[in-house]
Amino acid sequence: MNVNKKLYELIKDSGIDLVLSLPCILLKDLLEIIEEKNEIQHISITREEEGIGIAAGTYLGGKHTVILMQNSGLGNSVNALKSLIELYEIPVILIMSHRGDIGEKIVAQIPMGRFTPKLLNSLPIANYFITTEKDVDKVKDIIKSSLSAKRSVAILLKKSIWS
Repeated sequence: MNVNKKLYELIKDSGIDLVLSLPCILLKDLLEIIEEKNEIQHISITREEEGIGIAAGTYLGGKHTVILMQNSGLGNSVNALKSLIELYEIPVILIMSHRGDIGEKIVAQIPMGRFTPKLLNSLPIANYFITTEKDVDKVKDIIKSSLSAKRSVAILLKKSIWS
């Protein structure tokens, strides 16, 4: 099974009701599968912090939401993560492609790519790096653990999983 199909199945089987997403070339095929299968509600959003707000609201309404985004959007999310998610202890699940890592062709992605691990470690969010296709299998357990513990989590998908 290819990585995107596997990610889709793991997200679906982990109890997620809603996927919020922003465009990303690395997540493109996964987003197409989500749209094609139409088994999980999907909403395209325009800003990462918008996703944080929607995820908070859906959680309070009893739903489980994942935000699919690039790590470059993490910087846009810091205020919402600190002033909403942390303050009110609302769990959010972020699944991010890691842009700006080794081999990145878009120079503007590199500064945030290098800073992302440090930023994740400074937030009150458990974080996991998925670096190989075999590691992808951990995504379901990470999501389920986050949901049962009611704790936020960030899953960083390294470009190497698609190689």
